[in-house]
Amino acid sequence: MSAWLIYALLSAITAAGVAILGKIGLQSLDANTATAIRSVVMAIFLVGVVVVQGKLHLVQTIIQDKKAIFIIALSGVAGALSWLFYFMAIKVGKVSQVAPIDKLSVVFAVVFAAILFGEKISLWGGVGVALIAVGAILVALN
Repeated sequence: MSAWLIYALLSAITAAGVAILGKIGLQSLDANTATAIRSVVMAIFLVGVVVVQGKLHLVQTIIQDKKAIFIIALSGVAGALSWLFYFMAIKVGKVSQVAPIDKLSVVFAVVFAAILFGEKISLWGGVGVALIAVGAILVALN
C-alpha cells in the first residue's frame, strides 16, 4: 500500500474523530470559543511534533520565503474558517448530515486543482467526483 494512501486513510479516520469528539464537547459550549481552544491545542501539539522530529530550525527557512509564508498564512485562515463553520454546523446539526456535506470539499478541491494547477481529471475520475457529490447530498438528506 502506498504511503499517501495510508496517510489519507489515517486523515479520514482522525477527521471522523474530530466530528464525534467535537459534537460531544460542544454540547454546552460556544462553537467559536471551542474552536479557538482546539486550535491552541493543535498548535502546541504540532510544535511538539516539529521539535521531536528535530525540524524546528526549518521554521526560519519558511519565514524567510515571503511568498510561501503568505500562502501558508492564507491556508491557515482558510483552515480556521473551515473549522469555525464546521463546529458551528455540528453544534446545531447532526454529525451524520454535516460531515457528508463537509466532504464536498473533495469535489471542490478536485475542481480547483483542475482549474488552478491544470490537473487532468479522467472520465472515471470525473464519475467518481460526481458520485462523491451525489453521495454526500443523499447521505445528508437522509
